[in-house]
Amino acid sequence: MRVLMAIPLLAALCAPALAQDLGTLNPRPLPPLAHPEDPATPAKELFGRKPTPAPGEAKVVGFYAKGCLLGGVNLPTDGESWQVMRLSRNRNWGHPRLLNFLERTSRKLREENIWPGFLVGDMAQPRGGPMITGHASHQIGLDADVWLTPMPSRTLSRSEREEMSATNMVRADRLDVDYSKWTPAHMAMIRAVAREPEVQRIFVNPAIKKAICRDARGDRSWMSKVRPMYGHDYHFHIRLACPAGEADCQHQDPPPDGDGCDSTLAWWFKDSVLHPRPDPFYKGKPPMTMAALPSECRAVLNAR
Repeated sequence: MRVLMAIPLLAALCAPALAQDLGTLNPRPLPPLAHPEDPATPAKELFGRKPTPAPGEAKVVGFYAKGCLLGGVNLPTDGESWQVMRLSRNRNWGHPRLLNFLERTSRKLREENIWPGFLVGDMAQPRGGPMITGHASHQIGLDADVWLTPMPSRTLSRSEREEMSATNMVRADRLDVDYSKWTPAHMAMIRAVAREPEVQRIFVNPAIKKAICRDARGDRSWMSKVRPMYGHDYHFHIRLACPAGEADCQHQDPPPDGDGCDSTLAWWFKDSVLHPRPDPFYKGKPPMTMAALPSECRAVLNAR
C-alpha cells in the first residue's frame, strides 16, 4: 500500500469523537433496525442500540479495537475529582478496573495539587463493542478520554456538559502546541498518569508529544507510553493493560523502548502526513460485522 493511501486509512481507524462535538439535552433512541439478524449488519449498529450493560461479572472479551464487555459499570456523573461530559452519548461505561483507576488517579492528582480534577469524555458503551461514531477502539472498557481542560471548582450544568468545548492545545499550523494554552500542569498530569503501572498507553496529538519531548526533564522512562496519534488536540486517551487473570482479554504489545522522540515522531510532521492529498481510489474500510468480533460477543450483545 502506498504511504499516501495508508494515511487516510490510519486516520479513519484512529479518528476520535472530538471533545468539541456537541451533545444534546434531548437524546433520542436510535430507530429499530429492519434486519438486525442480517450477517451484513454492522456490529456498531447493534452495540450502539444497547442502552444497558450485559448482566454478569465484569469480563473483557477481545482486543481494544475488536471486542466487547460483559458486566460493564457506569462511572458516576460526579465525583470529588471528576465530572462526566457528554452524558447524552451514554459512553461512561467500563470495566471496574477502569472506573477504579479514574477515581483513584484523579483524586491523587488533586490531593498532590497536580490537576484539579478530570473532565471525562468517552469511555465505552454499556456492552462495549464498536461505536457508531468516533472511535475504532474503546470497545472493551479499558479506554477513557480525559479532556485537557481542568475541572472547574463547581459542578457543571447539564447544558454545559453537552455544549461546552474542551481546550485545543495545538497551534493552527499543527506543528507545535499553543503555549498560551499548554502549561507545565498539563505535562505534570500526563507524566503522573503515565507513571501508573496499569497504564498501557496514552495517546496524544503529535504536537503534544513534541512538547513533552522538548520540555521533559530528569527520568524519561514514562515517555515510551505516550504515543502520538491523529486527533487528540483537546483530550488525551488513557488505555489500561488487560486485567490480571482475564484470559479473554487480548494484550497489546508493549510500546517500543526509548522516549519516542526519534525519527518516528518526525514522521508525523511531514507535509504529506499533515496535509495528505485525497486519494480517489480509497473507498474507506467496510464496517465491522459480528463475524469479525470474538464469538462470545454475540452472547454479550444478546444477554438479558
